[in-house]
Amino acid sequence: MTALEQVRKRAEADAKTYGYYLTPQPDLLQGFLEGLKINEDRYGYPLCPCRLASGKFEYDRDIICPCDYRDPDVAQYGACYCRLYVNKEVYESKNLPEVPERRPLEKQARAYGIEAPKQAPPQGTQEKPPVPAPATTQAEKAKPEVKKKLWYCKQCGYVVFREDPPYICPICKAKREMFAEIESKVEFNG
Repeated sequence: MTALEQVRKRAEADAKTYGYYLTPQPDLLQGFLEGLKINEDRYGYPLCPCRLASGKFEYDRDIICPCDYRDPDVAQYGACYCRLYVNKEVYESKNLPEVPERRPLEKQARAYGIEAPKQAPPQGTQEKPPVPAPATTQAEKAKPEVKKKLWYCKQCGYVVFREDPPYICPICKAKREMFAEIESKVEFNG
């Protein structure tokens, strides 16, 4: 079992490392920390407390807290999607912004076992969430598989094995565009 104080210390240390703050609202912060603890106890890794998880590491990798979307969200809106991490301006004003979901629909759909919508609804309208179809053996076999690739940061050399490169390099803060796929070929001599 993960102690709540460990979760808090880890979040505080991560925030400090990147120049962020934890949400200035004590009740909200307590709820986020409890959600992280519950998710870590349940799944074995600290999933974002404000998103639904599949419980399959390869599908959830992008939403392990701090999620892949935190840094671009804080840069653009001053806070991450769930508003656990905020910048100095938001922390001091205590005015938490609304942050839209940045996680691609395809990843959400795959994690939830539903078919991804073909296109986004027109701006200003709300689409009803899709209803998951009952799982069958054949449907399970038809689920798309995560195709992992090796990516490296052209700026610092950081290498990662995952479906997509991170939005921001965790080492040097280079943008996603600075990542390139490492292609390799294995030949067996007989």
